[in-house]
Amino acid sequence: MAFVVSLVTVKAQTYKLINDICFTSKTDAYSTERLKLDICYPEDAEEAPVIIWFHGGGLTDGAKGIPDNLKSTGAVIVAPNYRLLPNVTVSETLDDAAEAVAWVFHHIAEYGGDNRKIVVTGYSAGGYLTLMLCLDKALLLKYSVNPDATMLYVSFSGQAITHYSDRKMQGLSALQPTINEMAPLYWVRKIYPPLVLITGDRELELYGRCEENLYLARMMKLVGNDKISLYEIKGYGHGDMLNPAYPILKKHLKMMLNKNYIPESETITQYDGDVNKDGRVDVADIATLISIMAGEEM
Repeated sequence: MAFVVSLVTVKAQTYKLINDICFTSKTDAYSTERLKLDICYPEDAEEAPVIIWFHGGGLTDGAKGIPDNLKSTGAVIVAPNYRLLPNVTVSETLDDAAEAVAWVFHHIAEYGGDNRKIVVTGYSAGGYLTLMLCLDKALLLKYSVNPDATMLYVSFSGQAITHYSDRKMQGLSALQPTINEMAPLYWVRKIYPPLVLITGDRELELYGRCEENLYLARMMKLVGNDKISLYEIKGYGHGDMLNPAYPILKKHLKMMLNKNYIPESETITQYDGDVNKDGRVDVADIATLISIMAGEEM
């Protein structure tokens, strides 16, 4: 198979972009056409951090792409496709995402990446996939990857209940909430890596997305997790929360690489509500409000 290779210069650092690498062992026509990924990596990368970015689109639309906002991190960026509903089930889409992550674990060293420094992240439907890969251990274990071996999970406006597109396939309304095996909340467990939950303003977000993530954060804390961060970005809805959210990802990545990780639920720049006596806001009690300039660099 011929790959498309190009060079991109970002802030005097040259990145190599390789498109359409097949990552699947599936052999049906739709899988071989769809299940490909793009990789963007610094030419001089050596044991670099790795960001796996899953695109949005409600699980029914969208395509892989490398976000420009992530090209200044010095990381290897991987953008996989996955099969879309209603051509497949959500279970099959989740399997595609798991297979992509497993491919990265096994092959990213060939592109200068370090599989001990992998960040799994994505927006909207991609955020949902991120949460499911984090919490439902069986998805990655099928491909001999421990989900707790990932360095960091970051969900951009991901759905915590059963995804509305899955509910639609069952004949349910987007406003009829359910929690079953297709819901991240169903799989709440004690995890090792930090989990960062980012949403837009609760009054502007899609289908109660902010409150879903708030409840997920509460449940994750109740089962013993102390590395859960939750951000509600005031004034931004589902469609425009990406730009102010990217710096949050960069900040948490930098903390992990510097080995001084502090959950942002305990380090507050701004807040919306009451604080504890020591000035901290408990992420399980109130959504952290962080105002970050979209142009902030890592």
